[in-house]
Amino acid sequence: MHHRTRTILLLATLALVLTACAAGENVSVDVPAADGNTAGIWTGIWHGLIVPITFIISLFTESVSVYDVHNTGGWYDFGFLVGASTSLGGSGASTRRRRKR
Repeated sequence: MHHRTRTILLLATLALVLTACAAGENVSVDVPAADGNTAGIWTGIWHGLIVPITFIISLFTESVSVYDVHNTGGWYDFGFLVGASTSLGGSGASTRRRRKR
């Protein structure tokens, strides 16, 4: 087998494997939960902030999840990302170089 053919097959296999791992559609977006509510941006921020705690709890119980599937879509996702970045230290402030005096 030629080197080019082998490279193409490898890349195609890699692309297939990576796309198989992609998240699917959330069919519960904009569908109210049992209490009649959907989670919006503020709930997303809160869930993102408490994600380290809820993740640990979710390992031991079925009744706690780190992400609310009954959400409003993009705004909840954005809020979750902001909250998770804040709680997990994703601000990037530590990468700034200190100025020499």
